[in-house]
Amino acid sequence: MSQAFSLADFVRESNRIEGIHREPHGDEIYATRCFLDLKAVHISSMVDLVRAYQQDARPRFVQGLDVRVGRYFPPRGGPDVQRSLQHLLKRVSDGTYTPWYGHVEYETLHPFTDGNGRSGRALWLWAMGGMNKAQLGFLHHWYYQSLQNAR
Repeated sequence: MSQAFSLADFVRESNRIEGIHREPHGDEIYATRCFLDLKAVHISSMVDLVRAYQQDARPRFVQGLDVRVGRYFPPRGGPDVQRSLQHLLKRVSDGTYTPWYGHVEYETLHPFTDGNGRSGRALWLWAMGGMNKAQLGFLHHWYYQSLQNAR
C-alpha cells in the first residue's frame, strides 16, 4: 500500500540521505516543483535545480573540475561531461532510459561539483512521472549500496 507524501517530504528525505538534517528551504521546494513540471529536462534545468540545492555547485564542464565520491572517481571534468549529460537527459526525457537507469547514469557521471545526489533523485522522480506516480522510500543503506553495485 502506497503512502501519500508531499514534495516537502521528498526534499526532506533527499536532504537526509546527504546528512542534511534541517527542514527544506522554500526555494528548494519551489525549484523541485518547477523541475517536476517540465515537459523535458535540459542541462539548463539541471543547473537551475542544482543551484537551488547547493548555491556554490558548478557544472563540471571544464578541465580540472574533478571530484571524488568516496572511493569512486567520476569521469574527469571537461566538455565530455557536458556532452554525456546532454545525451543522458535526452534519453531520460524521451523515455529511452528507465528512471532507475537514468538515475544511476547521472550519479555515475556526477556532472556537478556538488548537489548530484539530490538533483539525481529529483531526476528520478521526474522520470517516474512526478509526485502522483512515485512512492517515497529511499532507504540510506539500500540507496548507497544500489549505486555502488551499479558502478
